[in-house]
Amino acid sequence: MKNILFLFILSLVFTGCAEKNEQDDTAIPNDSAWWKQGVVYQIYPRSFKDTDGDGVGDLKGIIEKLDYIKSLGVTMVWINPIYSSPNADNGYDISDYRSIMEEFGTMEDFDVLLDGLHQRDIKFVMDVVVNHSSNQHEWFKESRSSRDNPYRDYYHWWPAEKGKPPYRYSLFDAAGDAWKYDSITNAYYLHYFSKEQPDLKWENPKVRQEVYELMKFWAEKGVDGFRLDAFQFAAKDTTYPEFPDDLEENFIQYYAMQPGLHDFLKEMNQEVFSKYEVMSVAEGAGRNFKEAHELVDADRNELNMAYAFEGVDIAKPEGYSLIHFKEVFSRWDKEFAEKGWLAVFLANHDQARLVSRFGNDDPRYRAAAAKMLNTFILTMRGTPYCYYGDELGMTNIGFDSISQYRDIAALNGYEKTKASGGDLDAYLTNLKFASRDNGRTPMQWNNTPHAGFTTGDPWLPVNNNYKTVNVVVQEHDANSVLNYFKKAVKLRKDNPLLVYGAYTLLLPEHEKIYAYTREWEGKKMLVLLNFSSEMVPLPVPVNEELEEVLLNNYEQVIYEEGVFSLQPYQALVYSLQP
Repeated sequence: MKNILFLFILSLVFTGCAEKNEQDDTAIPNDSAWWKQGVVYQIYPRSFKDTDGDGVGDLKGIIEKLDYIKSLGVTMVWINPIYSSPNADNGYDISDYRSIMEEFGTMEDFDVLLDGLHQRDIKFVMDVVVNHSSNQHEWFKESRSSRDNPYRDYYHWWPAEKGKPPYRYSLFDAAGDAWKYDSITNAYYLHYFSKEQPDLKWENPKVRQEVYELMKFWAEKGVDGFRLDAFQFAAKDTTYPEFPDDLEENFIQYYAMQPGLHDFLKEMNQEVFSKYEVMSVAEGAGRNFKEAHELVDADRNELNMAYAFEGVDIAKPEGYSLIHFKEVFSRWDKEFAEKGWLAVFLANHDQARLVSRFGNDDPRYRAAAAKMLNTFILTMRGTPYCYYGDELGMTNIGFDSISQYRDIAALNGYEKTKASGGDLDAYLTNLKFASRDNGRTPMQWNNTPHAGFTTGDPWLPVNNNYKTVNVVVQEHDANSVLNYFKKAVKLRKDNPLLVYGAYTLLLPEHEKIYAYTREWEGKKMLVLLNFSSEMVPLPVPVNEELEEVLLNNYEQVIYEEGVFSLQPYQALVYSLQP
C-alpha cells in the first residue's frame, strides 16, 4: 500500500504487544490498596471444570486449573456461591452457610483450593448471599413452624387474618408476587426473588449477628474478600406500606438503599471488615452518585468498592449507542476521580457474553472484538472484573426454545409473560440475546467432546464453536484472544498509571471510536478503540507525539501523515512523549 507507514510490523506480530519486564517505579498513592491494583477473574463454579463426570463443575476442577488461572496474570478470583443449596437459583439459595454444596465437593477441597490460590499469590473473594436464604435453611424451617418460634422474626411474615399484604414485586416469581402464602401458620412470607428464597429480616439484630459470625468463619479460614449479593435490598420498612403502581418498572427506587442499610453496613464493617484484611464489594451502587459514595467512600467505614450496573445495562438486542456508552463510563469515572473506588466490568454471571452484547460474535470479527473489549476493561480506572471464558472470546449460545434454558429467571419470566398474554416471540428474542444462561455455558478447554469440561452430560450444553474457541487452540496461537488477554493484564500490572492515572475522554461525539488518555506522574497513554466492523480513519486526537505501541490487537498499525486507519474492532494503546 503506497505511502502507508506500517509501524512495528514485525514487533507487533502476534497481537503486537511491547511488554515491560519491570513495574513502573513511580510513586504509589498513599491510599493504594491491593484490591485497587488487582485484576479479578470471576468463576461460575458449575461451569468451569467437572472432575467426577456428573456434568457439574466442582472445586477439584478449579484446583486442577490453578496453573491456568495463574498464567492469566490475574490477582484475585471471585467464585459464585459454593455453599450447600437446593439449587433453585444455582446456589444463590443457601441452606447452610458453613458447608460446601455436595456437587462441588467438600470443605477439604475448599481448603486445598484456597491454599493453592494463596501459594500462587492469588486472593480469594467469596460470594455472600444474605439478603435471603433458601427455604430449606434450618432458620426458615424453624421460622415457618409456628408463630412463636424463636426464629420467626428471622424472616418477613404477614399474618393472613390482616388480609392480603401490600403488593410487592418479585424478580423471579412466575406471577410476579413477592408474598408467598404458607398454610402452616396461615401467613405470607416475603421473597424479592424466587419463592424458594425468603428474605432475611435484617432489622432483627439476631439475624445480623448470625451473618457476622458466618462471615468471620470464612475470614478465619483465610478468604480475602466478600462480595455481597443483592445487599442493597436488605433493609426494608417493616410496616410494609403500599407502594406506587410503577413498582415493577422502578423496583430499584423502592427496594434499594432503604433506611437502615448504612447502619447495617457500618456494623458489618466494625464486626468483620475492620478485623481482617479483606476487601468488600456489594452488588449494585445505590440509586445515584450520592448513595454510591455513601457506600464506598473511605471515611464512611462501610464498603471498599462500588459495582455499578448502568454501563452493562446499555446493551440491547437492537444495538446500543457508543456515544451513550462513553458518556456513562466517563460520568462514573469523573464522579469517583477523587473519592471512592469503582469496579469496571462488562460481563458476569447475570449477563450474556461480553463479545455478543458489546462487540460482534460473527466469526470474522469475534477475536478482534473480544480483544478490544478486554482492552477497555483493563485500561480504565477502577478494578477490572474479567469473567471466565471472556479471555477466549466465548460467545452467546443462541438457544431458540424455552425448553433449552435452565435459569429460573428465564423460565419464570416466560411463564409470567405467557400468563399475562405477552408477546412470547419477543420474549424469546430478548432472551436469546440477554439470558444469563448465555454466560453460564461450560468453559471451553479443548476440542474433545463437551470441550473437555466433563466426561458426562453437561448441565448446560457446550457452545458449538468449542472446536475453534478453546484454551488449547488459543494457547498455541500467539495471536489468540487468550494470549492478548495475558499481555493486556501484564501491561496493567506493570503500569500503576492504568490503575491510578487520570482519565480524559476524547472525541465524545464520535459514533465509532472510543478514545481516551490515562495520565499520571508525568506519564501518559493514549487508548484508541474501534467499536465498529468498518475501517475508520482517525486523525491523532492528542498533541503529544506517539512514542511506543504498548498494545495492538492486529499485526500492524496503519498510519499516514498523522491519520490512523483503524481496522474493524482494532484496539491500540500508545505511550506518549512527555
